[in-house]
Amino acid sequence: MKKDINKRIKEAAKGIRRRVLEHTINNNGGYLSQACSSSEILAALYLRIMNLGPVEAPIMPPPFTAVPGPDNPNYTTGAMFNGPKAPHLDRFFLSPSQYSLVLYAALIETGRMHEKGLEQFNRDGSRVEMIGAEHSPGMEIMTGSLGHGLSQAGGIAMARRLKRETGRVWVFMSDGEFQIGQTWEAMQTLSFYKLDNIGIYVDVNGYQCDGKMSKVMNIEPLKKRLESFGAKVFDVDGHDIDALIAPAKLKPAGRPLVVLAYTTPYRGIKILKEKTPKFHYIRFKDEDERRRYEAVLADF
Repeated sequence: MKKDINKRIKEAAKGIRRRVLEHTINNNGGYLSQACSSSEILAALYLRIMNLGPVEAPIMPPPFTAVPGPDNPNYTTGAMFNGPKAPHLDRFFLSPSQYSLVLYAALIETGRMHEKGLEQFNRDGSRVEMIGAEHSPGMEIMTGSLGHGLSQAGGIAMARRLKRETGRVWVFMSDGEFQIGQTWEAMQTLSFYKLDNIGIYVDVNGYQCDGKMSKVMNIEPLKKRLESFGAKVFDVDGHDIDALIAPAKLKPAGRPLVVLAYTTPYRGIKILKEKTPKFHYIRFKDEDERRRYEAVLADF
């Protein structure tokens, strides 16, 4: 059983990278390094870690209608892709919205979103936005600027505890968000209120939009800093399935859980290493470079 699920997670992770690579080639740009670093994390969350409700069939994203309000009573968020809400079921929150493309690919690979839904990416009238919002697939809040997601998820975790719901709250974050003050305020709050119904997975790939984290604003030793804020912290190989899953299976013990998943921003697509240290958004400098990436896709 364990062997089968691990194989499924690895296949999904490879599929996520392949879909994002294909999208990047077809659109002359994309958040490709985020897929390289986070694919195992998202695949493990959706296929093994989170207790989400099922969907009857992969969902085709409906058109965007309007923002919530009295004139739009049928407004829905992207939470439908994570299954029905129930007190015993988990909820998922994507904090860094630049990972939206990767999340959409993960939803497809885990059978929650129709693969043709990705064709709507960044089109007028579509929910499948480049920077996902609360109506985008897999999302139910607008995390906006980096660092807002953890604060909102923390509030939801508090509300769930007050309502005596047993489902957990899972948050996906990027390491760059730990350069932001609001993240640390949120961590302090989670620890003070002993919110152990929240689990945080961080893609620690070592880079942000301006280059290498240690050069822009170093956040290490991140584990010790988080522990000093009262969190229960594990640092793991973010491409090791068993290592990713193990902390989530431990019994909650009065502290927020943080899993620091150390990853590589060109994992599975080695040609991407040539872009060092600017991995944030990939564009091709010329047609020859695009053809080189097409050759990588052909070998996937």
